[in-house]
Amino acid sequence: MARIALIGATGNVGSRLLDELVSRGHQVTAIGRDPAKVAARPGVSAARADINDEAGLAAVLRGHDAVISAVRFLDSDPEVLLAAVRSAGVPRYLVVGGAASLLVAPGKRLLDQPDFPEAYKAEATRGAAFLDALRQVQDLDWTFLSPSAMFVPGERTGRFRLGKDELLTGEKGSSISYEDFAIAMVDELEKPAHSRQRFTVGY
Repeated sequence: MARIALIGATGNVGSRLLDELVSRGHQVTAIGRDPAKVAARPGVSAARADINDEAGLAAVLRGHDAVISAVRFLDSDPEVLLAAVRSAGVPRYLVVGGAASLLVAPGKRLLDQPDFPEAYKAEATRGAAFLDALRQVQDLDWTFLSPSAMFVPGERTGRFRLGKDELLTGEKGSSISYEDFAIAMVDELEKPAHSRQRFTVGY
């Protein structure tokens, strides 16, 4: 059992991560803008924090074994988040990443393909920049988990593949459910295999 601070605990991915963490017996501080949205249950305490307030966020993070960040890149600043984790003295930082920075061919990111949807480009660009920032960090044990291209609600099957920097594709394209993504993230939390690395999960 570990003490985990989960930033963005009420979002699409964050809520699945919260379920997965609790099901495995971890103690979770569920951090969001509105703690009232966090359902009361054993093993979970809700906390309010502004992800752009370094000192305030650090105060909430202090005393945890790891931080998992599940927030939109457009809503956050990697420097503020990293500074808060450092200030809090938390050794591990896991980030719900994006698929756009994954490679579809040597040296060619999904983000740079001509058919990449314009509606997602701003968020995807910020996500790629977040990964670039993490790759310069040597004083934290960080991990960035990228989903597949289609990242949607679905089933918790426990059947998926892991990769590194290349987009995973299968018979039905490139996809992963929020539920199975959560399994892969908590697996990494419990048995670290990608320290200071990005990896990806897909069917």
